[in-house]
Amino acid sequence: MHTPTLVAGVDTSTQSAKVVICDAETGAVVREGRAAHPDGTEVDPKHWWTAFTEASDGLLDGVSAIGVGGQQHGMVALDEDGEVVRPALLWNDTRSGPQATDLIAELGGPSAWAEAVGLVPVASFTVTKLRWLAEHEPELAARVARVVLPHDWLTWRILGRPDRVKTDRGDASGTGYFSPATHEYRTDLLKRAFGRVPDLPDLLLPAEACGHTEDGVLVSAGTGDNMAAALALELGPGDVVVSLGTSGTVFAVSETPPADATGTVAGFADATGRFLPLACTLNAARVLTATADLLGVDLAGLDALALSAEAGAGGLTLLPYLDGERTPNLPDANGTLLGLTRSNMKPENLARAAVEGMLCGLAAGLEAIAGHGVEPRRVLLIGGAAQSASVRAAAPVIFGLPVELPAPAEYVALGAARQAAWALAGTTAPPSWRGSDVLRLGGPDTDAGQEIRRRHHAARELVHARALGRDS
Repeated sequence: MHTPTLVAGVDTSTQSAKVVICDAETGAVVREGRAAHPDGTEVDPKHWWTAFTEASDGLLDGVSAIGVGGQQHGMVALDEDGEVVRPALLWNDTRSGPQATDLIAELGGPSAWAEAVGLVPVASFTVTKLRWLAEHEPELAARVARVVLPHDWLTWRILGRPDRVKTDRGDASGTGYFSPATHEYRTDLLKRAFGRVPDLPDLLLPAEACGHTEDGVLVSAGTGDNMAAALALELGPGDVVVSLGTSGTVFAVSETPPADATGTVAGFADATGRFLPLACTLNAARVLTATADLLGVDLAGLDALALSAEAGAGGLTLLPYLDGERTPNLPDANGTLLGLTRSNMKPENLARAAVEGMLCGLAAGLEAIAGHGVEPRRVLLIGGAAQSASVRAAAPVIFGLPVELPAPAEYVALGAARQAAWALAGTTAPPSWRGSDVLRLGGPDTDAGQEIRRRHHAARELVHARALGRDS
């Protein structure tokens, strides 16, 4: 009887800790656990440790290696003794927006940042949070001896708090003070933001290990959540992931480092040695829940309404900036509904417009990354909203590409487990866990999709002009 070698993958996300135990050869999940994190945009990292220990309780017996994937960008500031100086500021904490604007101007504009680190500062990135800390909490800033990211911190705790913290290029690339192109920290930018250069984690190559636990379990480098999901999905050339969670992301792998001066595309590194151009919107699944609340139905009711409407929503176009956006060249803008007439002002059309508006926001992200070393050939649709029947029906129309729906899974945790198996094997490439359980959705409707995207693009141009004070 075959006794599998077991590896563990951890997803320490904004909402929870998820742990999967996998067969290192096949990737089959043999057991899993979950525990919640507290809500909020800042959190004491001790809650991550508590949730991890709860989620992994009884699961790690017989595990040979473990990897951690984590929410990107969070600022974890430690003192000389390795104690947390203040609650970690998470990616979704927007208080450092003014600091992002200041940093862009100080370096000479968006192009200078894109050339230096592949991204343009916004409030989510660590570099802006450090500037905020220096300006608003100088006494705490003075105590900071080391700055790490959420996955770095949890990996360090799993290893028993060794002298050195280690990280990977993927998660480091979301800080704003690391260059994916040169694989080096830009300490000059960190000093500009914080006033000095605290200790930073050592950088590991994708398949390197951080070390071993007291029980002899190998701990891999870990990575950021988007990089881990890409690793789990085994992305190849032309594969574009559209992830529909509370917020939405579009990403793909590229052989060349992106440098987008508009800030629409973040030029991250991936977890394999390549690059991960990514576009993000705050408005994804929450667009559907908000519209369902407005119409007085649940999500199943919204689905039914949207499916009863024709593609194009009878001429309605919803620009769903319900929670603003966070690109550096666009101040927060409100949502806008265009094209209302007496004949099309129906619940089913509004439901369909919500679905199409959400997907058009992601389609704009797809168009953006296509200019950065990516030639899209298919879309892999993941995330909670990908389970919606109306989303599945509209996605091929909106994206104008073949759309495939991988089986629902904890892709961040799976990617972290695959990385752990790779580090354990010591091979030049990660093990192939690719499965065939993919649902292929209907073919694209090119004409209908082009018209919907054209209307959505016109709505964006109008709202952006108004937000920037350029409307006549």
